[in-house]
Amino acid sequence: MPRNSGAGYGCPHGDPSMLDSRETPQESRQDMTVGTTQEKLKTSSLTDRQPLSKESLNHALKLSVPEKVNNAQWDAPEEALWTTRADGRVRLRIDPSCPQLPYTVHRMFYEALDKYGDFSALGFKCQDKWEHISYSQYYLLARRAAKGFLKLGLERAHSVAILGFNSPEWFFSAVGTVFAGGIVTGIYTTSSPEACQYIAYDCCANVIVVDTQKQLEKILKVWKQLPHLKAVVIYKEPPPNKMANVYTMEEFMELGNEVPEEALDAIIDTQQPNQCCVLVYTSGTTGNPKGVMLSQDNITWTARYGSQAGDIRPAEVQQEVVVSYLPLSHIAAQIYDLWTGIQWGAQVCFAEPDALKGSLVNTLREVEPTSHMGVPRVWEKIMERIQEVAAQSGFIRRKMLLWAMSVTLEQNLTCPGSDLKPFTTRLADYLVLAKVRQALGFAKCQKNFYGAAPMTAETQHFFLGLNIRLYAGYGLSETSGPHFMSSPCNYRLYSSGKLVPGCRVKLVNQDTEGIGEICLWGRTIFMGYLNMEDKTCEAIDEEGWLHTGDVGRLDADGFLYITGRLKELIITAGGENVPPVPIEEAVKMELPIISNAMLIGDQRKFLSMLLTLKCTLDPDTSDPTDNLTEQAVEFCQRVGSRATTVSEIVGKDEAVYQAIEEGIRRVNMNAAARPYHIQKWAILERDFSISGGELGPTMKLKRLTVLEKYKDIIDSLYREQKM
Repeated sequence: MPRNSGAGYGCPHGDPSMLDSRETPQESRQDMTVGTTQEKLKTSSLTDRQPLSKESLNHALKLSVPEKVNNAQWDAPEEALWTTRADGRVRLRIDPSCPQLPYTVHRMFYEALDKYGDFSALGFKCQDKWEHISYSQYYLLARRAAKGFLKLGLERAHSVAILGFNSPEWFFSAVGTVFAGGIVTGIYTTSSPEACQYIAYDCCANVIVVDTQKQLEKILKVWKQLPHLKAVVIYKEPPPNKMANVYTMEEFMELGNEVPEEALDAIIDTQQPNQCCVLVYTSGTTGNPKGVMLSQDNITWTARYGSQAGDIRPAEVQQEVVVSYLPLSHIAAQIYDLWTGIQWGAQVCFAEPDALKGSLVNTLREVEPTSHMGVPRVWEKIMERIQEVAAQSGFIRRKMLLWAMSVTLEQNLTCPGSDLKPFTTRLADYLVLAKVRQALGFAKCQKNFYGAAPMTAETQHFFLGLNIRLYAGYGLSETSGPHFMSSPCNYRLYSSGKLVPGCRVKLVNQDTEGIGEICLWGRTIFMGYLNMEDKTCEAIDEEGWLHTGDVGRLDADGFLYITGRLKELIITAGGENVPPVPIEEAVKMELPIISNAMLIGDQRKFLSMLLTLKCTLDPDTSDPTDNLTEQAVEFCQRVGSRATTVSEIVGKDEAVYQAIEEGIRRVNMNAAARPYHIQKWAILERDFSISGGELGPTMKLKRLTVLEKYKDIIDSLYREQKM
């Protein structure tokens, strides 16, 4: 192993679970039965027609004595740090600085019941009215789902795959799967039938839960290729006709009544924290998706300490309210929405399925979350929407907003840690910015997070101008989500925060600037890739360190700064190593008309770039349209163009082309050396998108796909000019 030249540790200063129990939550406690909701939900029922009474809860709790923890087994030398078997076990990486004993998901939920049983756990909209499920009811629903899965034939260490938008059914199906000894496996709703087949086959799914007929049709097309699949459960819409082994959620929950509570408890009692309970499939940007195996300890540890590092509060102090809308098949949303909610008694409210097509803001206004998470593209869309509204506003209102954001941004950049605000900054916030935040649904939001992809400096500055700090986290599916976190107490602009308690980091193969590959160690590190020993050995070295493939640096205070990925590093024909992201970010900062920029030049004589223009999205499909955004139109007008569409510019608008050329020239002037100069560029006819294949489910750029898709355009940039 290379010398450890940048190791670090983190440990909590205090444990929120030890706070004075006399503190009272802000949110009122709920005392309603899911049975009252049942009558309204029709085809989207949460339970059968039997109300969940306190008697039934007490009966379940008497049976569900928390499982014993065998302290001796965690240091067993014969257990390996990784496995590729779904039924395997691993030795946990317990750091002496944070030696919390491991525990299971069931124990985490069971202990939460004592503190949060009557608190509202899940909020969902039914006929334009918000309904709520308490933690006690949530627990019973999960147990009934667990018994339903057992009745359908769920085998130990086999999966229940869930293919649907975020909902209470997603949550209690996931928790019920773990209670029943199975493995939760999320599938992106945008997946093709073939992609669904690959994952369901690889994870040995015994049951697949879907929300709509559209998703059911995908499974029906590939069912014959899924030898382990025994049943499908559909919860939002009824199946088009009666089919063998296809159940509605009502029928499924009824099946659970046939399984004794004692049978479920016997399974729960045998579970261990070092066993797999969640599978998260990578997006497959460099080949087939890999099944990331997460243990019960991965989940319970990260739900506790990862969220604590982000300053998430326990409900006895202040109940956190969050809106669930990002895909739960991604680790960030699953940890943040599902598992952290149980740990601290948060209230999770579900957005509509068209959240990312425009309805999210409506949900945010109604719910008023106390903390919120979005991938960078979500924050960019909010920014673009504000810019469009501002552009259409009257002169005075527009000038007021620009003034307020200008003075606030300057204050937040020059005195980032100061609570003492000048009079003009406080006036700007009172007169303008507080109203903007209220219109966005962020009036009560104290913590705004982002992760999963890099965020531009432009976007961060924009929200700082609104007095909204965006707190970064850094991690992977392989680290159960966050391994580094920012918070109100740990914030530095452009950084990814500091280590989560009990975790370690080291940088290997550092250059003269202290930049090296980021390697991670701790309770967050995954068990291994399912059925992929070679890939697992590539990722985890002999000492148990995860090699992330990301490169970055640590400052003197332990803040992490990501500078790129090893696989993204461009090595020119002249042998120059060029990280693409800083150059791409510089171009987008310099040219506000640019939506996406991708640097080209690996094994080439010089650097070139593909550009896309900012355009509006189709409200139904979220696909890019031909129409420019208001910000892009403003740019065109400033440079003397009347263009309002992408097609009016590509290949023909000299004014815009000249302005882009001048912007790239300015970027080149600030480059470290000539090999870092962009010498040629091309504007594409359509912006990158998920449907186009250039972006992954979390809006990450799929560079290999772009290189292949636009090969002819790229080759033309390097074609020798004939004399």
